[in-house]
Amino acid sequence: MCLGIPMKIVEMDGQEAVAIAGGIRKRIRLDLLDGVQMGDFVLIHTGYAIEKLDAEEARETLELIKQVYRAGMTGETEETTS
Repeated sequence: MCLGIPMKIVEMDGQEAVAIAGGIRKRIRLDLLDGVQMGDFVLIHTGYAIEKLDAEEARETLELIKQVYRAGMTGETEETTS
């Protein structure tokens, strides 16, 4: 299974950029997308932006990732809380 993480573009230099999510900054490549601009949210997989996202979709996905992480840290699942 592969996981893509939504991140916001905060710096750009040609086909290289810096993106941020959850306080983590990552240098990424933009070669696979056209028309990416500063402030855009993109889905990152293995260091490449693979899809542009709207801001609301990115925020919802990041919130779901946080919920999964918290559940994994506490060991809670629907089965253990029902």
